[in-house]
Amino acid sequence: MDKILEVNDLSFSFHTYGGIVKSVRGISFDVGEGEIVGIVGESGCGKSVTAQCLVRLNPEPPGFFESGSIKYKGQEITTMSEHELRKIRGVEIGFIFQDPMTSLNPTMKIGKQIEEIFIQRKLYNKKELKEKAIEILKLVGISDVERRYNQYPHELSGGMKQRIMIAIALVGNPSIVIADEPTTSLDVTIEAQILDLLKDLQKKLKTSVILITHDLGVIAKMCDRVLVMYGGKIVEKGNADDIFYNTKHPYTSGLLCSIASLETKKNEELEPIEGTPPDLFSPPIGCPFAARCEYAMEICYETIPQEYKINEEHSTLCWLEHEYAEKVTLPCKKQYEKEAI
Repeated sequence: MDKILEVNDLSFSFHTYGGIVKSVRGISFDVGEGEIVGIVGESGCGKSVTAQCLVRLNPEPPGFFESGSIKYKGQEITTMSEHELRKIRGVEIGFIFQDPMTSLNPTMKIGKQIEEIFIQRKLYNKKELKEKAIEILKLVGISDVERRYNQYPHELSGGMKQRIMIAIALVGNPSIVIADEPTTSLDVTIEAQILDLLKDLQKKLKTSVILITHDLGVIAKMCDRVLVMYGGKIVEKGNADDIFYNTKHPYTSGLLCSIASLETKKNEELEPIEGTPPDLFSPPIGCPFAARCEYAMEICYETIPQEYKINEEHSTLCWLEHEYAEKVTLPCKKQYEKEAI
């Protein structure tokens, strides 16, 4: 599979009144053509900052790249001018934002907002604009399209708004779509519809997707490969089966054990991850999860673990994989069936 996006040793921080927040700390990953890559982790772990780094949406300043590289089809994103970025944002790389309630312009009709994307890219003449906007609305499953075309965002439900956001992200037929927690504000039924729509469109258009979420059920249903983030680092990555059935990092195991699965009984208590995430104003010098890890050794507090390869696709940032470490069996006992979630 050809790599369409390559991220290497990326670090991104923010200047604040309280000091420098090190939001993303030396992460590396790639995205292949036509695959869905999930990024999962607790709030504040660096997922959304990572996503926005890929198209330079984080404000610079106060944000700044400390190191690393982001290459899209061989082009270096981190050094592009604003003019060059406009040719990629929304055209080559689409973005579906977290909150559809606030991401649409409340003063513009839905049809005009979609047409505006076409106008900016000079894709069609005036006569073709409405026809193309209607076509896009139909593509994302909007009913009564003529009526919806002339409505304002406040007249639509949350699910409808998110379909419009997906439509806008797909207008330019991008090579990659970044979806930043696209179902956060939606109820469970609508969430399932939106995820099914996104997967159907991804297959139909052969678009790569980077899906940001804190929901492991969404990851199980949608993703080919998974990146688990904690404290600004990728602590484990692999295909979906590796992450769910052959977990190698205590944090990933903690995530799996802290949520209900299909096998959870009615009165069974869930197992929370004790403690709090690290302070990214002053990140720990060792493993970011050491303070919350029941298996932590002395070296975990002193030195960041190297990346250990489990197989060609699966790797983890954990000293437990060192040949001298005591062998432990992580309690990865949650079972997920992709078709059932």
